[in-house]
Amino acid sequence: MSTDQSSSVRLTAWVEGSVQGVGFRWWSRSRALELGLVGQARNLDDGRVAVVAEGPRAQCDELLALLRGGTTPGTVTGVAEQWTDAKNTFTTFSEA
Repeated sequence: MSTDQSSSVRLTAWVEGSVQGVGFRWWSRSRALELGLVGQARNLDDGRVAVVAEGPRAQCDELLALLRGGTTPGTVTGVAEQWTDAKNTFTTFSEA
């Protein structure tokens, strides 16, 4: 994975807590778009929400910090993360 702060990376974050629903996905999408990121937020069958974001590392780091400690429409109890090189498969940020 690239470590250049200006190159695109992919952040996959699995968010646990009371987060399933349109409100949390909409909030995630809004924050990601404000940061200039593309990707998606979707509910998982196990009660978590998967947030996948691509863009510069600094903006992805900021989104991760917001997921962990921001004021969201749900209650976040934990966030697991994975970093990879960007796949460039998204053109915008969507709620799935």
